[in-house]
Amino acid sequence: MAANTIDNRMLCKMFLAGAKCLEANKEYINELNVFPVPDGDTGTNMTMTIMSAANEVAALDENTDMKVIAKSISSGSLRGARGNSGVILSQLCRGFCKVIRDVEEIDKETLARACEKAVESAYKAVMKPKEGTILTVAKGVCEKALDLSEDPDVDLDTCIDQVIAYAKEVLAKTPEMLPVLKQAGVVDSGGQGLIEFLMGAQKAFRGEEIDFTINAAAATPGRVNVDSLAADTSDIKFGYCTEFIIMLNKTFNVKHEKDFKDYLESIGDSIVLVADDDLVKVHVHTNDPGLAIQRALTYGALSNMKIDNMRLEHQEKLFKEEQVKNAAKEEENVQQEHKAVGFISVSIGEGLNAIFKDLGVDQIIEGGQTMNPSTDDILRAIDMVNADTVFVFPNNKNIIMAANQAKIMTEDKEVIVIPTKNIPQGITAVISYVPEMTPAENEANMTEEIANVATGQVTYAVRDTEIDGKTIHENDIMGIGDGGMLAVGTDIEDTTVEMIGEMLKDSDAELISIYYGADVTEEAANALCDKVSKAHGDCDVELQFGGQPVYYYVVSAE
Repeated sequence: MAANTIDNRMLCKMFLAGAKCLEANKEYINELNVFPVPDGDTGTNMTMTIMSAANEVAALDENTDMKVIAKSISSGSLRGARGNSGVILSQLCRGFCKVIRDVEEIDKETLARACEKAVESAYKAVMKPKEGTILTVAKGVCEKALDLSEDPDVDLDTCIDQVIAYAKEVLAKTPEMLPVLKQAGVVDSGGQGLIEFLMGAQKAFRGEEIDFTINAAAATPGRVNVDSLAADTSDIKFGYCTEFIIMLNKTFNVKHEKDFKDYLESIGDSIVLVADDDLVKVHVHTNDPGLAIQRALTYGALSNMKIDNMRLEHQEKLFKEEQVKNAAKEEENVQQEHKAVGFISVSIGEGLNAIFKDLGVDQIIEGGQTMNPSTDDILRAIDMVNADTVFVFPNNKNIIMAANQAKIMTEDKEVIVIPTKNIPQGITAVISYVPEMTPAENEANMTEEIANVATGQVTYAVRDTEIDGKTIHENDIMGIGDGGMLAVGTDIEDTTVEMIGEMLKDSDAELISIYYGADVTEEAANALCDKVSKAHGDCDVELQFGGQPVYYYVVSAE
């Protein structure tokens, strides 16, 4: 028999169950992406976002109060937010937590208010909200929850059941709201992801047996598992692995964070310090834990304290891989002369990364096709650029929201996000930078210049569908332009040539740039280049190795 309120323990169980359910169905959600391209990643992005928060929740003591749980969900999802769907999901979490953090138990009235705040926060995060998306499904959840909250005959269990049932009805209507969904024969992928999460949470509420174990690797890809590393204890320079959380009782700004990090570096190594609104997580290897604790107490009370004698326990918890990476980055940052303006670009592929580096880009964030970077990834890159103003160039529209989120969270630098939706636009934006202009003038100039770049990308279809009046079969080659599908065929070269022809219709372009991917040979790329040059003799044609995965060719015309 389900309870009529949700306490702190039940909330943790429901959140973890929801995260597990979302993770289990991420590939199905990926398949619902409107375009049948092989890099559809809504399910992956939503999972990475929620798992970042779930990892924090899973680490909490079972007696942790509602406020701390809400904080873990809110900050964890924000830092892990990836892609459009991930950022929206993080905002739903943050809005929801603003209400529940002030209560000891959640009844159906509180649940309704929390849902209302969640939707309000999510809609605010999107510049031009579009119906037929995850936002629409979330709004349906809110409306139904508010309606049922006024019915005295409806208990919480029934309320949750009816809310989810109504959310499914709203999801089923999304193809009618967005013609592109109807063409593809799918419902909105983000909305489906939200429902999977809610269904998992419902199972926990009803007491169904669920594995609440959260795989940390799923939340933090590429992170070293410090418990699995071992080394000769004679190599241990600092013997005590010291971890704790500071519950702040005073302001902890960027300067305080830097000062504390500098102090920890003076007494140890392997330092990890993550600050949020009212909490600071600290990890340090030191020979005198008392010094770290003493300094930490000047900022607030301590909790979750753990000190391990690594020599005695033969546990080497030094972040070997992370330490090397971080040391290299820190060294680079120290050596990098301070400058007025810096650049960050999202890119993927050996050749494309090299092009951006040659153009003077300071930091490359890998991703944008097979995996969108998170808000935290962008924040780390911003931190590494030693400049007063930092320009950020995403390479697809889903990364723009995460970049803008990072912009809001950065206090010590001016961050300007140029809304580049692909690699060619990013290259054009960098080239368009004029040192004599102010940052605001450059922002306007770059934004204007990228609007003049026509782009196309060639890849293969992962399923049958119909888009823009074109019938597409699994494994067909697709040429996708700025406005939609430009060409469909069975041959890579022919489809690319057709796509470029469509790109140049009614265009006075003078330069065609072709970047060939990891799965294209240099010989095949040269053959394509010759063919395009003959077909468009009035244009200069430039061929470069991009090395990008998934997309055979990325093309720009300007």
